[in-house]
Amino acid sequence: MADVQPLRALHYDLGRVGPLQALASPPYDVIDAAGRAELAARSPHNAVHLDLPEAPAGEDHYAVAARLLASWRRDGVLTRDPEPALWALRQDYTGPDGRALSRRGVLCRVRVEDYGAGRIRPHERTHPGPREDRLRLTRATRMNLSPIFSLFDDPRGAVQRALEPQTTTDPWGSVRDEDDTLHTVWRVADPGAVAAVGEALVGVELLIADGHHRYETARVYAHEQEVLGTPGDGHRFVLMCLIALQDPGLTVFPTHRLLQGLDDRRRAALRDAITRDFTVEEVDAAALEPTGEGPVRFGYLDAFHRRPLMLTLRDPSVAAAALPGKPAAYRALDTAVLEAILLRGALGMTEDDISHLRGLDYARSTAQARAQVEGGERQVAFFMRATPVTQVRDVAAAGETMPPKSTYFFPKLLTGLLFNPLQED
Repeated sequence: MADVQPLRALHYDLGRVGPLQALASPPYDVIDAAGRAELAARSPHNAVHLDLPEAPAGEDHYAVAARLLASWRRDGVLTRDPEPALWALRQDYTGPDGRALSRRGVLCRVRVEDYGAGRIRPHERTHPGPREDRLRLTRATRMNLSPIFSLFDDPRGAVQRALEPQTTTDPWGSVRDEDDTLHTVWRVADPGAVAAVGEALVGVELLIADGHHRYETARVYAHEQEVLGTPGDGHRFVLMCLIALQDPGLTVFPTHRLLQGLDDRRRAALRDAITRDFTVEEVDAAALEPTGEGPVRFGYLDAFHRRPLMLTLRDPSVAAAALPGKPAAYRALDTAVLEAILLRGALGMTEDDISHLRGLDYARSTAQARAQVEGGERQVAFFMRATPVTQVRDVAAAGETMPPKSTYFFPKLLTGLLFNPLQED
């Protein structure tokens, strides 16, 4: 079972360098060069300086992050709690579908373990580049800078019942991000509340929703420190935000696929596979993103004909033949069928091609995907359905990991709310 504990967090001294609005940042993997510059300009202490460090030519940027972190601790920019606590988080947001929702979670530390039933499960495959980047940053800073987002089963709502009374007071801090999501954080040190949350989390299995690269980094780092004989147990834990599968604010949105670099031969192979394995229906461009339940299907638009189409798998046996040995839950996954039949099968893409985005890219919104195809920047777009949380859980429970970007959990968790030291002071 997962081992969930309160933590002695390292965090900003808001009385000295606040407000939090100037200090928190989005996760590193959604920040482009312009976004980083804007965040860095907000404050010399913005978390982006640590999580996405820059260095002069010839210097190691991971070492720069480590020096900066040490100076912030020395100068009192960051302070560490003397006692462990939990941290309640509420995110008030409007999703891409226009609904106003609130999502609630708890920030804590979780013991790093191998993946397995009853403990911690992944749900998506990862890319090697980000894993190496995050590992080198962790080695340099000896710190978890961003929380991993994980899901747990709490049908009775016991965790939120324990935390709710603690969130009626003034929060420790709040910040509104560029998506207009309001992130509000309360430090929960009340022994009764901490004990009640701990009791509710006994025996839970955690499903990683976002942050797979960081968790795999944590596993490698913990093993390295064990081999080195590092004292203490800090390196055996990782910073997580846990959100209940039953939370009414938990939503999943799709990530669409974009293709480029297709020559005449590969275009013909794609067309033949679509004609063979899918029924093809012309739809209005506004209906390219499929919704609801039913057989495997996805929208299709190419830059050559510009006819918006809906592709529906002709028969489940087609998926079974393309994915031999895979469980039923995986064969019913839109992204898995698309990858097996069209990306790997028709186009001959390899795991390495997919991991390194050779000929493949992603778009978060239908409008963005359409614009890139209609503007000629991409040749083909596949418009995906949102993967229900129940399907995410079923695939993980079957011991499978989904293709990359099979889910888009919104909103993201911010960097800079808390840091988790991996060694004792």
